[in-house]
Amino acid sequence: MKPRLTAMLVTLALSLALLTGAGCGGSGTTKPALGGTVWRLSEWTLSSLDPSDFTITARFADGGISGKSAVNTYGGSYTAGPGDAFAVGDLASTNMAGAEPDMRAEAAYLKLLAGARSYKQVGGGLTLFDQNGNESLIFAAEKP
Repeated sequence: MKPRLTAMLVTLALSLALLTGAGCGGSGTTKPALGGTVWRLSEWTLSSLDPSDFTITARFADGGISGKSAVNTYGGSYTAGPGDAFAVGDLASTNMAGAEPDMRAEAAYLKLLAGARSYKQVGGGLTLFDQNGNESLIFAAEKP
């Protein structure tokens, strides 16, 4: 019961942080170009694990990114633009344990997401690139 209560409190804190941050936009900020889109991870470059074996998603709305990272849910802010620039802010996450492969996949995803510096959205796909311009995360569109 204690882990469940902890997970509920973390989820509540994450929800509150996302709601509070949604209204905090300074003047002159670039409106996120990805707003209203939902993606499922289909490929990545860091891990030997197949991302299709896990539920890893990214939902962009109101300057925030959230989703499932294999085991836990996560959320935080992001910026897109000017041009193809991309960055995520500090991410909050629930803190539940899972099977070892799932936990490795989650750690790999969150590391690659934090290191993303640019993006390209073409047709039904979204690709995030690292600081050297290398593809790191490749997503397929999902229905919002």
